[in-house]
Amino acid sequence: MTAPRRRLLRSIPPPEADAVLDRQVLRLRSKLDKERLALTRLLRRLKRVFHSFERCQVRVTRFERELARSESQVRGRPQR
Repeated sequence: MTAPRRRLLRSIPPPEADAVLDRQVLRLRSKLDKERLALTRLLRRLKRVFHSFERCQVRVTRFERELARSESQVRGRPQR
């Protein structure tokens, strides 16, 4: 068969369809604004947590180094 089985005829949308599209755009814009605000809050929280994590990591490394140093002094090894 060379002819398509069915042909879709699409007419020009009536003017009220523009109003529907405008409402959809407004709804999507409001959702986008809400999601952007949520993302901003999450990023702020993430930065705060990340810097807190870095500080804890530095402290743990320092304590481990001090502990290793003090253990080596107790065993009589020379201190580095």
